[in-house]
Amino acid sequence: MTSRLHRAAFALALTLGVAPCALAHAASPASTTPEAVAPAHTLTPRDAFALSQAKDVQISPDGKRIAYTRSSEDILTDNARSEVWLVDVASGQQVPLGVPGSSRARWSPDGTRLAYVAKGPGDKPQIWVRWLSGGGSGTGAAITALPEGPSDIAWSPDGKQIGFTMFVPEEGTSLGSPLAAPEGAKWADPIKVITQINYREDGEGYVRPGFNHIFVVPADGGAPRQLTSGAYDDGGALSWMPDGRHIVFSTNHDKDWERDPLNSDIFSVDTTTGGLTQLTTRHGPDQEPVVSPDGKRIAFVGFDDKELGYQNSVLSVMNADGTDVRALTAGFDRDLGSPRWAADGRSLYATYTDQGVTKVARVTLDGKITTVAEGLAGSELDRPYSGGGFSVSKDGAVAFPWGDPTHPADVGLSTGPGSRSA
Repeated sequence: MTSRLHRAAFALALTLGVAPCALAHAASPASTTPEAVAPAHTLTPRDAFALSQAKDVQISPDGKRIAYTRSSEDILTDNARSEVWLVDVASGQQVPLGVPGSSRARWSPDGTRLAYVAKGPGDKPQIWVRWLSGGGSGTGAAITALPEGPSDIAWSPDGKQIGFTMFVPEEGTSLGSPLAAPEGAKWADPIKVITQINYREDGEGYVRPGFNHIFVVPADGGAPRQLTSGAYDDGGALSWMPDGRHIVFSTNHDKDWERDPLNSDIFSVDTTTGGLTQLTTRHGPDQEPVVSPDGKRIAFVGFDDKELGYQNSVLSVMNADGTDVRALTAGFDRDLGSPRWAADGRSLYATYTDQGVTKVARVTLDGKITTVAEGLAGSELDRPYSGGGFSVSKDGAVAFPWGDPTHPADVGLSTGPGSRSA
């Protein structure tokens, strides 16, 4: 990545409309060196292709390495490009995984393998697994041959399976044609009948008919098995129970779920039978469930929907069977999201935004909140909002994309209050 100091000057120049070298001159007005009269360089559209940023920062369970997606723009194709890189935390040295187009890296529970998404046979995105050895980038192989791109990758606790979500397309409805086209004729496509309530997305156009569902695949390759089905979207974050037999997720299986976008509940799916168990029933969003290390509790965020203009998402904990729901942060006047359990199961980590800055807090089971990292950066250069996810090692180190509205994200690491660049 570009040095933090250089990027700071460049971004400030972009904000103020002056060149980085002009800022240096302002600091030393009496300088008469040749560098002081060098031609100024103002920002041009071409400079956007020189920017890169860190996304989806994932620390290994032992805290020794960090995998992240380096994102930039390709000037030859005018498209985004990405690649997973590995950082040695102790030295700061980093190496590319060597797979252009790779992203969504996830460490195996023992830290010896890395799952990620990249193009495979047939030019379709596939799940790959990289076997790491000796601190290097190791050897990888595609373990799937999927018709659609996978997402929400999650390792089973024993490292033998990988859960993921995938879009399952449907034919949709068509009026057809009252006449058969003559041989050799080139007629327009039949009129489409759209019955979906959310049928179009900003930047994507018309949404293809179909639904997201949950799958599992052996971590060393094999045929994926579809666990959920039906006219529902079963996607988002997946969390395995320690027994490896159940995956917990959030969805809405109500009859009119499309008309009630704020409502969702926590479900558990049996990875052997596909049987579903609904764990929460309140009206409102119950989202981002994560199972405690011992499997006895499930943490999630959401609120009782009282149909107000705005309501904060509260971090709650319940028993694994859905009983004894207890709010931990009901008195905290901020949204909390992306919960993660500490390795000892005695506290959780979650994000919140305060005065435009996204932070990571450690929340104990009695509701005590301590900020442990701040400056999480979003992933859109044209909309430099605060945001971004994080990951936690077993010893409590927090890795995250670190930046601000004038700095594309670097890799950040915090081992307590505050943060430092990795």
